[in-house]
Amino acid sequence: MGSVPLPSLSLLISSSSSSIFGRSSSTFSYPHWRIRKAEALSVSCDYSCFEIRDVSYRPPGTKIDLLSQVNLSIPEKSFGLIFGRSGSGKTTLLQLIAGLSKPTSGSIYVQRFGDDDERIKSPEPLQPERVGIVFQFPERYFVADTVLDEVTFGWPRQKGDLQLRELLASRLQKAIMSVGLTGISLDKDPHSLSGGYKRRLALAIQLVQTPDLLILDEPLAGLDWKARADVAKLLKDLKKELTLLVVSHDLKELASLVDQSWRMEMGGALKREPLPIYTQNL
Repeated sequence: MGSVPLPSLSLLISSSSSSIFGRSSSTFSYPHWRIRKAEALSVSCDYSCFEIRDVSYRPPGTKIDLLSQVNLSIPEKSFGLIFGRSGSGKTTLLQLIAGLSKPTSGSIYVQRFGDDDERIKSPEPLQPERVGIVFQFPERYFVADTVLDEVTFGWPRQKGDLQLRELLASRLQKAIMSVGLTGISLDKDPHSLSGGYKRRLALAIQLVQTPDLLILDEPLAGLDWKARADVAKLLKDLKKELTLLVVSHDLKELASLVDQSWRMEMGGALKREPLPIYTQNL
């Protein structure tokens, strides 16, 4: 199938005909409309790590910790996977990393390292705009009537600032190409897409924000075998450009991508542990 050309800048940035762009983003709980104010910070040293140190979380008004003294370190452009039983706190941890909730105690930050693996500079708090999150069954959060409107939901519609419009259009083109959506019409209803293409769209929504860290909650859930294989291949390609942290019960399809893995135990304790390679579901 041939590629569908991307629409013009005027359609992408200036159009105000679609009612979806008149909505207040505060109406929705899915945080894919956040527009980054600046590009990712440049890293002049050898590499950086996303660090979680002694993080605990107790929901307000309760007496039980959902997470207990969690520690995790994941280098840039690597693939980390968290597995464990349902209800152990995996999704809660992702929400803390994405800035959707605040830890009761502990810290989440970016640490930079020099060529000699020594820490350089002070740790930087991990800003929410540097993180993209794809929830389980992300298609449930689609709000627009077309693929284009879904990806660009919340973008500024003003006609000025040509440089900004060109930047956003470039981000859109890169995101669409990265997830393999060039073969479908951008006027298509997102809800009419197949399960696999809905997941691709959910990834594109996050990629246009140019995150440094992309976290995914059960990215293969509810997909048929072909769509699962396609999404796994897509994650393999994204790993070359981004740091990925995934929560999943589907270990067999993802095992070959994993650089580090952790088991979340009931009670919210995280333990670094190799994957049980021969077990597909836990």
